[in-house]
Amino acid sequence: MKFVIVFVALFGLALAAPPSQSASKEAVVTRQDADVGPESYQYAVETSDGKSASEEGHIENLGKEDESISVKGQFSYIGDDGVTYQVTYIADKNGFQPQGAHLPVEPKL
Repeated sequence: MKFVIVFVALFGLALAAPPSQSASKEAVVTRQDADVGPESYQYAVETSDGKSASEEGHIENLGKEDESISVKGQFSYIGDDGVTYQVTYIADKNGFQPQGAHLPVEPKL
């Protein structure tokens, strides 16, 4: 389970890595924070083009048979239409549960 936490955190950091110097029109990271521990992690990233992401995760039921990771986070970006889109989500033993004003919602019966 610790491997999963470290992998997710490192993946987030890799996505937030500063762009190469040769690409002048690419966005640059304007803020980057991370705290990775053996049983939890959190990170936050913002870029100059208006994108942002943050996430935190921890292990639930540590050391038990039903041990699992619980994650909550958000990301946002400015679409080609100039609108800022934001998604908040939870990912846990119940699956990935995104929410956003632009996402379709299952009709109620």
